[in-house]
Amino acid sequence: MPELPELDAVVGLLRGRTVGRRVSRFDIVAFSVLKTAEPPHESLVGRTVTSVTRRGKFLLLEVDGRYAVVHLALAGWVKTGDETPAKRPSSSGPLAFRLTFDDGTHVDFTEQGRKKSLALWITDDPQHLERVARLGPEADAITAEEFAAMLARSSSRLKTVLTDQTMLAGIGNAWSDEVLHRARLSPFATANRLSSPDVQRLFDALGTVIHEVRTRLDGVPLDRIKSTKKSLFRIHARTGDPCPVCGTPVAEVSYADRSLQYCPVCQTSGKRLSDRRMDRLLK
Repeated sequence: MPELPELDAVVGLLRGRTVGRRVSRFDIVAFSVLKTAEPPHESLVGRTVTSVTRRGKFLLLEVDGRYAVVHLALAGWVKTGDETPAKRPSSSGPLAFRLTFDDGTHVDFTEQGRKKSLALWITDDPQHLERVARLGPEADAITAEEFAAMLARSSSRLKTVLTDQTMLAGIGNAWSDEVLHRARLSPFATANRLSSPDVQRLFDALGTVIHEVRTRLDGVPLDRIKSTKKSLFRIHARTGDPCPVCGTPVAEVSYADRSLQYCPVCQTSGKRLSDRRMDRLLK
């Protein structure tokens, strides 16, 4: 799932491709993506894109005071084109919807796979959308004091807190693994039981990871952002590979639809975390 650093890269590229351009067509190919009936999506036709921003994991395209709010979900992505396709979009492919502009360029929002979760809302105010209104502070803007207070309020595991968008917006499964590894903390550690040095180390790791990834993604073309992101992983999705710090094989905890990775030496004092799914398979 695209997270804060790569979405910032997408925002920067989309600004250059869309701001100042007038929408000439708005084709919804997979109608399940559209989550609002009013205002209609056709109301954006004839309007000009004035800004592209991000809130948490949501992309916000402002079109003359009205917004197209997009959540790319797990397998969504963005593609751009310089010429208007001769044929109307086909519903048999990955294309979810397309914005075409008066100069012939277009932006495609696509989603691979069978599980379709990409979502689009049309609204006059993103704060009127519950999922946006409930977002916590941005992971790249929260202060050290706010971060400490957030952890102190929660008895959840660190992995849960870092990926809970109502507590901290923008970080997901991938970069939370990297942040926790950088901070040398267990993903199963209880948030409100951390020492002050642990809290500071986690806060510093959060800022460092976001800054480093943003820097590496700056200027990377849209079609290379995903592969570049994967190349930056030190432990996420690298189960069995040596930890880049100590050389211990990276371990994994599996869930129904995702997994987390960690270093048993750097993060859990040599202890392996319980993997309930694997435990059941081995019984």
